[in-house]
Amino acid sequence: MEKSASNGEVTAVPIPDSWNFEPNERLLGLMSLSVRGVLARIKAEMVAGGGGGGRPVIPMGHGDPSAFPCFRAAPEAVDAVAGALQSGEYNSYSTCVGLEPAHSTGLSRAQGHNKQKLNPAPALCVQSLAIEIVCSVLARPGANILLPRPGYKFYEARAVFNGMEARYFDLLPEKDWEVDTDGVQALADKNTVAIVIINPGNPCGNVYSYEHLAKVAETARKLGIFVIADEVYAHLTFGERKFVPMGVFGAVAPVITLGSLSKRWLVPGWWLGWIVTNDPSGVFQRTKVAASIRTYHYICSDPTTFVQGAVPNLLENSKEEFFQKTIKILKESADICWEKLNGTNAITCPSKPMGSMFVMVKLDLSCLQDIKDDMDFCCRLAKEESVVVLPGRVVGCKDWLRITFAIDPPSLEDGLDRLKSFCLRHSKPAQ
Repeated sequence: MEKSASNGEVTAVPIPDSWNFEPNERLLGLMSLSVRGVLARIKAEMVAGGGGGGRPVIPMGHGDPSAFPCFRAAPEAVDAVAGALQSGEYNSYSTCVGLEPAHSTGLSRAQGHNKQKLNPAPALCVQSLAIEIVCSVLARPGANILLPRPGYKFYEARAVFNGMEARYFDLLPEKDWEVDTDGVQALADKNTVAIVIINPGNPCGNVYSYEHLAKVAETARKLGIFVIADEVYAHLTFGERKFVPMGVFGAVAPVITLGSLSKRWLVPGWWLGWIVTNDPSGVFQRTKVAASIRTYHYICSDPTTFVQGAVPNLLENSKEEFFQKTIKILKESADICWEKLNGTNAITCPSKPMGSMFVMVKLDLSCLQDIKDDMDFCCRLAKEESVVVLPGRVVGCKDWLRITFAIDPPSLEDGLDRLKSFCLRHSKPAQ
């Protein structure tokens, strides 16, 4: 290394033998928990392997439908954001819990909480930060949190990063992915702080009944723990069961609900989410959870202000026809998945998806030759067929697959046909 002296001459400076840095092993270990990281690996291996004969890639492992014309954002939503930006009124910093009037007009109304007693009003945040905020607020030395398996691994990533232990309870595929409440009670102890419920389900496509959510709330009450309700896919249901917000059980067990514009409005890149507490008994006030959530907003990033500013017009002008069109396409896609997957060798689909954008299917490796596990399956499927699906291990279930059906139906049919061809090609010969 060289350094300029005051007289203009350059003198050599010795390079130290070591630097005062040690990698954050906890951070480095999170790559295996990342959906993006695993999908990037699969795509990289696909490119290196030459792809599937030059055919277009069918992305069935992502959670972003917005790339497809049939899942484009409503013009009213785009106009609302453009109008807010052009107004020049939303170039400032945000307040810690969100700009007025976005905050006061109630993003909770978009989530279906308009008839519930909310305490406090919604706190706006960058969508992915909602999980970070809640995990940070609840973390304490020795604490553990109960997470669903299969589930969204970002919860484990944030819990582990905050020093909490992640404990997994099973979702039961034979019962439409209901929570194993007996397993929950066996896992919990005096250091358990909360249970996470994802409804509608990512990655399972399930929708919980009122009766089952009541059972979960009662289990949480018995254990003296909070419920974290991830309802990002609220209202994206297309089966017989209608979405029921967990917040209706706030009087049984205190509920922290996480919501977002991203999926229902098909705008994941806008990154606007919110945190709502539903707690008529005032537990969150007494334990200072509500105050801690608000305080954390002082040290985290705020959502883009002109997106916040667009919220009142977005809610006012969004048309029911837009939402119904999305539901219609998702139902059609779910039907395609159910029909084609049930006719695919080595794959079992335990239940037809009723909500969200995903379905979980089980691999029977005993029917396949030269396939080691779910990761190997996905990497080879991508190389041979240019179809990308997510290995189940990323969501907590090895030798399962998470398949996204939020793509245009013709591409979905093509992708599932390629999946079937792959399984046939790798099937073991009949004995």
